[in-house]
Amino acid sequence: MSDPQHLHDVLVHLRRIIRATDLQSKRVVKACGLTIPQIMVLRSIEELGDVTVRRISDSVSLSQATVTTILNRLEDRKYVERVRAQKDKRIVNARLTESGINILKTTPPLLHEKFIGEFESLEGWEQTQVLSSLQRIAVMMDAESLDAAPLLYINPPNAESII
Repeated sequence: MSDPQHLHDVLVHLRRIIRATDLQSKRVVKACGLTIPQIMVLRSIEELGDVTVRRISDSVSLSQATVTTILNRLEDRKYVERVRAQKDKRIVNARLTESGINILKTTPPLLHEKFIGEFESLEGWEQTQVLSSLQRIAVMMDAESLDAAPLLYINPPNAESII
């Protein structure tokens, strides 16, 4: 039997995390007109150069279908163009346009650099404990199979709220 106060506290903290990520997402959209996954895709292209959907997908941990949808929207806004590879014309790469390069200069840092610093300052066993707890929570919330990338941008991105 669980302690009702512990259950209450866990639910409150989960809600705070959800609210913080939602507020950050809204701040980012307001600041630059792009969603967090769109920024992640643009930054991945910036880092990798001319790149295939598969490589972007691996880089940002989103499905290829999701990345394709994001690329379509970014291409509509003239931030990305698709170009055929020189060596193998069957391969289509995404490339940043000048507008895409410029919009990246206006994007704010993605979720809390403070979190990254705090997490990195933890001992290895504490990092493992945090990860294990979050993995368990994802399973408990039936969320372990959702297509989701980290909302944190970590350099380089290894790392959906809104596409």
